[in-house]
Amino acid sequence: MEEGLTALGTRYRDAFAAASSEQALRLEHARVLGKKGDLTAVLALMRHVPATERPVVGARVNAFKEEVEKAFEERLRAIGRAAREAELRGLPYDLTLPGRLELGRGHLHPIAQVRDEVLAIFRELGFVIALGPEIELEDYNFTKLAFPPDHPATDMQDSFWLGPGVLLRTHTTTITARELLKGKPPLAVVTAGPVYRRDDDATHSPMFHQIDGFLADERVSMAELKGVLTAFIERLYGPGTPVRFRPSYFPFVEPGAEVDCGCVFCLQPDGTRAGCRVCKHTGWLEVLGCGMIHPEVFRQCGWDPDRYTGFAFGVGLDRLAMLRYGIPHIRHLFESDPRFLSQF
Repeated sequence: MEEGLTALGTRYRDAFAAASSEQALRLEHARVLGKKGDLTAVLALMRHVPATERPVVGARVNAFKEEVEKAFEERLRAIGRAAREAELRGLPYDLTLPGRLELGRGHLHPIAQVRDEVLAIFRELGFVIALGPEIELEDYNFTKLAFPPDHPATDMQDSFWLGPGVLLRTHTTTITARELLKGKPPLAVVTAGPVYRRDDDATHSPMFHQIDGFLADERVSMAELKGVLTAFIERLYGPGTPVRFRPSYFPFVEPGAEVDCGCVFCLQPDGTRAGCRVCKHTGWLEVLGCGMIHPEVFRQCGWDPDRYTGFAFGVGLDRLAMLRYGIPHIRHLFESDPRFLSQF
């Protein structure tokens, strides 16, 4: 028994020292202490040991197991250190590795694409771009835009109030009030950004995007409003796109109007429009709201309404993106689904 343990000790030391990898070392360890290992064969001789000597032999076997485990752990650490040293001293790259697959490149979100295109059009028309805060004061969001105190838009059902007199802006028209307060005529300003309202259905979201703009100076007329917005729509949807203005109401303009353009989805080669689901078979698409700036807005912002006039307009970017790309539900614009976004 003792001779068997001595011979086994010599073999495992030589085998552990010769193992050059963790896998080889673990294999040698199993050959010594595994269920079918060499030590098991040696222990089979215990039946030949006298009963009085078995405690001493058992203690010797346990000491041998601890010796093997200690040698195994030391050799395992040594192999790990050697591998780390080889890694640090080796080349910073491995020419035998296969080439990396080309990863798909990101791109602008469809809303961002439409936003940049619209802003570029208005910049070409002479407008400058301004930015403003998304957390806004009630004074800029409602009061200076001639909203009556009891207007439905000021209700908790429509606005996200953060505290007394503070809310998430419900429209980017707040920039109109801010620019009128700090600027001097003539002013031609356009802005874009997210706005927030308590609304959620197939075509509305609690957070959506708008572009607002205005032009203010002496003797600005409705004719200039129609000219600028007609030029904008033709640059956005193509020359010759029909445009119509319909009377409408907005608190901060008088008179107000909504602008429709010929449906770009059911346009036929001969220039006619057959009607489709998108335009509800009317041949027209609602694009934006506009109007002449209300005299009260000028008065609230320190401008003389008897001397100055101007026009303002607002465009829903999410709606423009949905119309441009035929997107059926607004939630697709905010779900960040790569299968959807990869189409743009």
